[in-house]
Amino acid sequence: MPDATPPRRNSPCAVIDTNVLLDFWVFGDARAAPLRAAVESGRVRVLRSGAAVDEFSEVLSRPRFDISNERRCSILRLWDRLAEPVARLHAAPWHCSDPADQIFLDLAWSARVDWLVTRDASLLRAGRRTQRDGLLILEPVAAVRQLANRTSN
Repeated sequence: MPDATPPRRNSPCAVIDTNVLLDFWVFGDARAAPLRAAVESGRVRVLRSGAAVDEFSEVLSRPRFDISNERRCSILRLWDRLAEPVARLHAAPWHCSDPADQIFLDLAWSARVDWLVTRDASLLRAGRRTQRDGLLILEPVAAVRQLANRTSN
């Protein structure tokens, strides 16, 4: 069972999966740019686990991305500065059809975040089950809309 649920904050707390981080710093996807700006400015609090960072690092190392070691390290250092570590993870009550993505659900459950931001179809499908427990699984554009709704209320 996760530790006590933290109090609600004005700034949402999120887990961001690897494909969205790639959109931020490898592909420069314009649809993810407003969320990236919100993360970098601290308007969205983000969390990471060792397993999630390991996956991100491994993906950044894949030859198809042709990222230099210097750039890869720079991206990882930036993510390390922006995202708060969560050391103690618990198994989430929801399961993902893609076992490689389970780490994001476990992190989201353990930290009791507001959002898990992804473009991954298997995680988005899991969102139907997670919503009843207070976790919204959103694409980056939907997360930006949610952020705008929070600031206008």
